[in-house]
Amino acid sequence: MNKKQNLSVWIIYLLLIMTLFSSCHVGRFFYWNFADVNDYKKFPAYEIKKADEPFKFFEAKHQISLRIPNKFKNTDKEISFDQFLIKHKTIAFLIIRNDTIIFEKYFKGHSKVSIMPSFSVSKAFVSALTGIAIEDGFIRNTDQKVTEFLPELSKNGFDKVSIENLLNMRTGLKFSEVYLNPFAETGKFYYGRNLKKYVRKLKVKEIPGEKYEYQSGNTQILAEIIEKTSGKKLPDYLQEKIWKPIGMEYDASWNYDSKKSGMIKAFCCLNARARDFAKFGRLYLNNGNWNGKQIVPADWVARSTSVINDSKDSQDYSYTYQWRVIGNASFFAKGLLGQYIYVDPVKNLIFLRFGESYAKTDWADLFLCLSKQIESK
Repeated sequence: MNKKQNLSVWIIYLLLIMTLFSSCHVGRFFYWNFADVNDYKKFPAYEIKKADEPFKFFEAKHQISLRIPNKFKNTDKEISFDQFLIKHKTIAFLIIRNDTIIFEKYFKGHSKVSIMPSFSVSKAFVSALTGIAIEDGFIRNTDQKVTEFLPELSKNGFDKVSIENLLNMRTGLKFSEVYLNPFAETGKFYYGRNLKKYVRKLKVKEIPGEKYEYQSGNTQILAEIIEKTSGKKLPDYLQEKIWKPIGMEYDASWNYDSKKSGMIKAFCCLNARARDFAKFGRLYLNNGNWNGKQIVPADWVARSTSVINDSKDSQDYSYTYQWRVIGNASFFAKGLLGQYIYVDPVKNLIFLRFGESYAKTDWADLFLCLSKQIESK
């Protein structure tokens, strides 16, 4: 093959890649490879406006010193807690007690003004908005069936799927939550450009309510129901009902699929600063009440943070209403790459960890160990 022919082959190859990238989620999957902390830049996004009067946590004069819990030491070499966080791919780590930031560290060029992608932490926000939508009268109750709102899904077996099933990931959906397979539904939902079309193709394979299976499609359907009943885009509803009322200090964003479709990626992709995410933890720490104003119904928060069935995630944590629940009354929202908002209402603690990966760490267990350590100080 001469140089001219070789150049022609490369041009054809390049055009093929560009075509795949522009028109197919599979091409974008291979181009971007895997989700990372810069993904918020890759997709179009709706803006969420900050509060006129931001709430600010107090800041301790001296941050507490922390030790690595023994069960998390996997080397004979002694390292500091900061070094542990760096080694385990952390970009933000906050601890708040009694409305005071007692520990706050950022790594790898990040700071308190850096935008953090939430990934599936956003599911907890969708849950909160579901409770608010019921309080507002847009949805009657969680026993209502999906087809009351989206009748076009009736032909796909959704007649017996309730909002309660969606919240608890017990719908029996045929949905592959696999992140390394571009042909799985997760890849299509994340990289695709027509979420509404993908949702309309979902089918129910098993009896709803009988079995837990973590599937992002459930949250996406919830969001569509909220938007349809409220008549508002999910980011606008979030801004009105949560973001501004609890004094978020910065504007946020929520990615959507494409400019043509404009469908919010509700199962992931809410992007904000770490301290503002921590305020959402404070909201739930206080049973949905914000300085005397009930933002999320108290009974909704109580149910969301209780064990109400046998649903268990891959790490054996109970799953309720898009939150994980621990037996000691703590609960947390969790996202891909190890994004966490962890709340310990007994000790009045909020932990926030955002990272580049889980780094083979059970962060919820680490928070539990640290809360005992902090209590002894």
